[in-house]
Amino acid sequence: MASSKAKVQVQTEQVGKGKIHPYLFGHFVEDIRDHMSAMLAYPLADMDFESMDNAYRGLSGSWRPYTNGKSTTYALEPAAARHSGHSQLVRMASDDEAYAGISQTIAVKQDRIGYDLQVYARASIEIKYVIAEIVDRMSKEVLGFTRIDLVSHNWKQYESSLVVQRDCEEAEFRIYVPSEHERWLDHVSTGMLWLDHISLLPSDSAGNVRKEVMDMTKDLNAGMMRLAGNYISAYHWRQAIGPVLERPCIINEAWGGWTSKYFGTDEYIRFCRELQVEPLICVNDGSGTPEEAAEWVEYCNGDANTPMGRLRAANGHVEPYNVKYWEIGNEVWGPWQVGHCSAEQFAERCARFAQSMKRTDPGIVLLACGDTRMEWNEALLERAAEHIDYVTLHLYHGYARFGMNRQTPKEERFKAIVSYPEWTRKSIGQLRELFGSSERYAHLKLAVTEYNTMYFPNTIRKGLPNEHTLEAAVANAANLNEFIRNCDLLEIGSFSDLVNGWLGGCIRVGDFLADQFRGKVPGGSGSSLTVYGTPSYHVMKLYANKDLSYVVESHTECGSFSVNSPMPNAPQLNDLPNLDVVACLNADGNTLTLFIVNRSLEATEIEIHLGGFAVSGTARLQEITADHFECINSTNHPNNVGCETRMVSFSDSHVTCHLQASSIYALEITR
Repeated sequence: MASSKAKVQVQTEQVGKGKIHPYLFGHFVEDIRDHMSAMLAYPLADMDFESMDNAYRGLSGSWRPYTNGKSTTYALEPAAARHSGHSQLVRMASDDEAYAGISQTIAVKQDRIGYDLQVYARASIEIKYVIAEIVDRMSKEVLGFTRIDLVSHNWKQYESSLVVQRDCEEAEFRIYVPSEHERWLDHVSTGMLWLDHISLLPSDSAGNVRKEVMDMTKDLNAGMMRLAGNYISAYHWRQAIGPVLERPCIINEAWGGWTSKYFGTDEYIRFCRELQVEPLICVNDGSGTPEEAAEWVEYCNGDANTPMGRLRAANGHVEPYNVKYWEIGNEVWGPWQVGHCSAEQFAERCARFAQSMKRTDPGIVLLACGDTRMEWNEALLERAAEHIDYVTLHLYHGYARFGMNRQTPKEERFKAIVSYPEWTRKSIGQLRELFGSSERYAHLKLAVTEYNTMYFPNTIRKGLPNEHTLEAAVANAANLNEFIRNCDLLEIGSFSDLVNGWLGGCIRVGDFLADQFRGKVPGGSGSSLTVYGTPSYHVMKLYANKDLSYVVESHTECGSFSVNSPMPNAPQLNDLPNLDVVACLNADGNTLTLFIVNRSLEATEIEIHLGGFAVSGTARLQEITADHFECINSTNHPNNVGCETRMVSFSDSHVTCHLQASSIYALEITR
């Protein structure tokens, strides 16, 4: 196919009035579906025996019997004092002369230092020790082994190390009393082993986060990490602080299953500090109170002589966390949200929360839940404008507004998805107009605290989600261009989600597909240990790692496309430019970066006129592309779509580049 032609004229002397904020390229952590189980490094599930015995009578959740004793029985009993979940009873008969315990199928990686094994246990006095081991389920090879001596009839925490010799996707963890154990005379008080908590953590984990996830997230250079989502409106922060084993097991009211008690406030702050990013916490305004939100602020920011600061210090963190950014309300306008209410009711609630939180720390910056419907925002600002600093939007772009489905030709669907920035532009423009309508609103800024592409209804997915495709990356890159163009107003962005989760995640762990309503659906690659980036991951990494400060004027001449919706009342988008281009300068004015997104399905030859910025030299061109817009990365092919770099020579202030169809580029010129 012949390439089309395009021209871009850059005028570096025409500098925009806003400054590009590093928080624009932030990310988002939510306890949704498999987000936490994918992000955290624990291979075991039901570590506190919190789930009921739906699969095996008397055995919690993912645990299975490991015994050859005909008389071994299992039961879920009350947890140890101050612990949550259950304790798991294993009762064995001496006459069986058998081994007896529990097991769970897991995937493990080689760990020559050793997985940290923690067990909270007690036993009847004749049981002196248990064996913990990891075994290859296929070959029966023992990959790791340790003996734990039980020194007390009372509950006690035991810690050991399990060196694992190699990776194994199909491993089995076992903890049991071996058949070689000295036997006892049967009577009413013998042969009983109770387990209250079992966890494994690889030696290379960062806190309790997978090393691979931490490394990939560091490369994203996120700037800001948001803790929020639908679950937060029924989340009570005090339930996830203090000793982990004493934290309660709480149902995730938004998404089902259990809220992760292993990633509370202290773990989240540690995560942000490891990444060197700014935390953004959304408070519970649904089932929570202004007083609870203020106490959360004090826990994070108060001196050790304040009530909540003392509590933080008692939990091992004497110095304040100094969390500056706080958000009130997550999608409160949605009927799916705990605490859903009218705009007027939320405005009143927001004001009360803001006043309570700022009394605790006047220096915090507050974001308030806005909407793409301006009547919501009008009511919010009328009542609460003086109490807040940012209004938030959530911008998900998909087929529903066009009436498209799987029967719509792929090319038409592609055009609809890559029109993302047009929709974003409209919402930002409306909010900009509202902010300009009154002096009372002049101080306000915009934060887009969730955004991504959305494809088919989440209940009918087949195969990998479309959110993983190059097409999705093209749409998200064009949307980032629109964010940058509006940097005078828009300072915070949060890509949804960071790991797995609802829309597939920027980072992928294993081949599990999270469905909004059905939960985690296993894939078939057998590569659950593989951690990789989606095409959109490479987009976020590309943009966030550039030296950007100001937008400069640019004009593009190129072909165009139209979005043709089958719905008569759907918006008709005509003459949209094939190329979405934004040009940026760094603070010193010596580096020019152009982000160029080819939103067409044909290659393009582009000629870029640099004006007086640079006459000749060599430019760096980075490219995210593939053979087809539906290309994905997967566990078996994690590098199908990546970012490649090549150098391009230029002269006479002209740079000529070949752009592949449906691709993303960053052209960087330093003088």
